[in-house]
Amino acid sequence: MAKNLLVLGIESSCDETGVALVRVSGQGLPQLLAHALYSQIEMHKAYGGVVPELASRDHIRRVLPLTQEVLHDADKTLQDVDVVAFTRGPGLAGALLVGAGVACALAAALGKPVLGVHHLEGHLLSPFLSADTPQFPFVALLVSGGHTQLMRVDGVGQYQILGETIDDAAGEAFDKSAKMLGLPYPGGAALGQLAEQGDPKAFKLPRPLLHSGDLDFSFAGLKTAVMVQTRKCAAALECAVDALPHATLADLAASTQAAIVEVLVKKALTALKQTGLQRLVVAGGVGANRDLRRQLNVECARRGVRVHYPELHLCTDNGAMIAMAAAMRLQSGQQQANCDYAFDVKPRWPLDAICVEPTL
Repeated sequence: MAKNLLVLGIESSCDETGVALVRVSGQGLPQLLAHALYSQIEMHKAYGGVVPELASRDHIRRVLPLTQEVLHDADKTLQDVDVVAFTRGPGLAGALLVGAGVACALAAALGKPVLGVHHLEGHLLSPFLSADTPQFPFVALLVSGGHTQLMRVDGVGQYQILGETIDDAAGEAFDKSAKMLGLPYPGGAALGQLAEQGDPKAFKLPRPLLHSGDLDFSFAGLKTAVMVQTRKCAAALECAVDALPHATLADLAASTQAAIVEVLVKKALTALKQTGLQRLVVAGGVGANRDLRRQLNVECARRGVRVHYPELHLCTDNGAMIAMAAAMRLQSGQQQANCDYAFDVKPRWPLDAICVEPTL
């Protein structure tokens, strides 16, 4: 691999269009030169969730202007780009195809290689974009809208899944519970904000699989419990759910958040104990939750464990994490970019499918 490369990354897996430019220089960490992001939240808010066809169309409108913005901010041109990376999966098929199509078209026009990136690997490596970068090996808690996983990470592409959700992910539990409480889309962030005003002990909600003896997660039952408790409150106050007092809603939000966070924290600490590692990385959209960060910081400090997060603005889907993941894969020699522009996408793509065999 050349010592100096400019990697252009494009993210379009769901409802954010992200573009970024990263420089690879020697063996040091790749450097983020510029990134731009457009969120479709306002468009999807009217529907209470992501509409895949609308998401795909909006990616088409946004991706090239964002690319121009990034190149301008970095004082670079398309001709300066050495590799074009894109999110290959998992995600919404139509949305993924937009990013893949644009990336491969740009690369073909420039005569430059392309590289498809795993979306979850982008999240997993996103803390390397922060000021406080982690070091391998570490335990990773990956918590996003559709995924909740604990894994041991020994290097780029060297991932061992220790536990994962068997049904709803933590992000889904946040979002679906928020919808039951009548909170606006996207519900997870709104529930977290409302929870700051409530009593986390107001309602006794289940902590699924907390004492299961393994590192798997389950949040579907908690979602059902929130629904039952919300209806009980409405019946007791003889009002509709959407007419519940603000204080009651805040207590429900705080109690829901407390249940999710307690499970995430205790499972993460168990993973650290089982592996004997002293470093924890938290990534994915739920990693921005304030209560999760507070509790992890306290518990990890008590145990002498270092904990790392991506910057808050990089917890959501973004092009920077895709460019960074591509750069780190190229730098580590785990993958080579190529000039085969007949692209495909993988809406369902397990993270362990990209793992490399350990060196003996």
